[in-house]
Amino acid sequence: MNYILILVLGLAFIAFGLKIQEEVYRLSGAFIGSIILIWGFTLTPAAFQVMVEVGIVLSVFSICVRCWECE
Repeated sequence: MNYILILVLGLAFIAFGLKIQEEVYRLSGAFIGSIILIWGFTLTPAAFQVMVEVGIVLSVFSICVRCWECE
């Protein structure tokens, strides 16, 4: 269950980084948040990882299909 805490912490850092007005702190907050988010994702069970990966692939595939229809 520690992975949930780490995932939430990573998302909180990213959200905090996006709310800051100064660019250097914004980039560093988003960078630290993404590292923590990746760390939390590696600690999650395999079933959760597969579910997230399938969701990402399906969302990217739907975007690509829409782009192909424009041509």
